Amino acid sequence: MDMPFQPCDPPARAGITAVGSLLPEQVLSSADLQQEVARTSGLTLPPTLLKQATGIVSRRVAAEGVYASTLAVGAARRALDSAGLSPLDVDLLVFASASRDMVEPATAHIVQAELGSRAHALDVTNACNSFVNGIDLARSMVLAGRARRALVVTGETPSRAVRKDPADFAEFRSGFAGYTFGDAGAAVVVEAVGRGGIIDVDTETHSEHWEVGGIPGGGSRHPRGDEHTWFRGDGHELRGVFEKVGTAVIDRTLHRTGLDWGGFARVLVHQVTVPYLERFAELTGVPEEKLVVTVPELGNIASASIGVQLDRVYGELAPGERVLFVGLGGGISIMTMVWEKS
Repeated sequence: MDMPFQPCDPPARAGITAVGSLLPEQVLSSADLQQEVARTSGLTLPPTLLKQATGIVSRRVAAEGVYASTLAVGAARRALDSAGLSPLDVDLLVFASASRDMVEPATAHIVQAELGSRAHALDVTNACNSFVNGIDLARSMVLAGRARRALVVTGETPSRAVRKDPADFAEFRSGFAGYTFGDAGAAVVVEAVGRGGIIDVDTETHSEHWEVGGIPGGGSRHPRGDEHTWFRGDGHELRGVFEKVGTAVIDRTLHRTGLDWGGFARVLVHQVTVPYLERFAELTGVPEEKLVVTVPELGNIASASIGVQLDRVYGELAPGERVLFVGLGGGISIMTMVWEKS
């Protein structure tokens, strides 16, 4: 049934009621990626450098003709199918991703045209926190009575921002963090629930560090020029910033909710490299068995990271079990979300 947007009475609770994800078929190992970089750049690199430095064995990469919207649409269909919903049952569609198909129009419209939905559609972007931000926006719209059922999707193709022919070792190092990237899509349905749902959200932002890493091209500063289309970022500097910021937002969340690590069935954290994840566990004290580790096989899949993790464990969760999302994004932002399965 076609559901044009109409204001509705706000519910008391909103939560995630379905999830889906999609991984590209092509697997690229760190060994093969390093060989390609060495061959195209002429650099002599230490054997197994990428694997040893990052702990990443492989990642998925989108094939030619597969775009951010393609991955988002595939994940969206899986989420809708799992809930027995039609695209026309959605009245808000949020494409929340660090990647996009083009500068204009919003990629949400491309996703919507492919799905065949008729929802209010818009993009949300905040680096690797985009997807969690999108879920929070959808939750807020549902609670405000501005939407009945939202579909939040992401399609990440950061592997296309990796420079495989650096001119010299300095350029290789400046973009080293990009060699962690992999591609993926994820989607969730957000709507009113009778119990549980998203029960807590917190954020902390340190925008003075916005220059630490990113892709500078495509905007008004650098609208054209291939040199601006590649990811630039020093992984050690990024890690240093996050360690300087610390765990305050997580500490606040635990204090405010009255929960400790035993109160969560799972802890889903954005994963950049294996050393980053190990350091996160060390700083926060989260038990290893609570984590859903994807980074060795999938790499850094940007904002799709938490969505893919959630899809892997969603069916194992019982009603009433809680999950903590921890988003980490360039900019710099940190975000927590506590969700209880309905």
